[in-house]
Amino acid sequence: MKAVAILALVAVLMLNGCGGNSTTVQAASGAVWQAQLTGGSGAASGLSFITTFTINSNGSLTPSNFQFLNQSTCFPVTGEDPSGSISNLQVISNTGQVTADFSFTVVGGGNTLTLTGPLTGTETGIVIGGSNTGTFSSAVVVGTWTLTGDTCNLTTGETSFTMTLCTSSTSCSAT
Repeated sequence: MKAVAILALVAVLMLNGCGGNSTTVQAASGAVWQAQLTGGSGAASGLSFITTFTINSNGSLTPSNFQFLNQSTCFPVTGEDPSGSISNLQVISNTGQVTADFSFTVVGGGNTLTLTGPLTGTETGIVIGGSNTGTFSSAVVVGTWTLTGDTCNLTTGETSFTMTLCTSSTSCSAT
């Protein structure tokens, strides 16, 4: 049985705003990203993980607290090397809508898992000409994944995933 661990998350998005000011969107304290992958076959099926990450001013991600929620021969129990990026990040301050292009990669055991797709969400707190800091009230990435490597290769099957920001108001189900 897979379980969701409770991890603290402070994911900070640094955005270039009007006039060279930077805008910050952060996840609420105690939030965590949970990814559920569908498709694949054999050891490459049903991969799921949780993580926290900070989004740096250049759009790169600094992941922490990464953990697979299921057993797989594709990746070691420890020692994965996750990385990622967010690009084309936009915040519409009068509606709180956030959009971006998302990419996340996990390398371990000679295999590489890559997730890509659009990030959408909502935030509160950013005011044009006022506060340049906001907090996600929700966020989700829906896209496709690929797996290549020494011991696992994806050759057939559906390859979609959903990655959700789980906060106290948007809890994720155990998988």
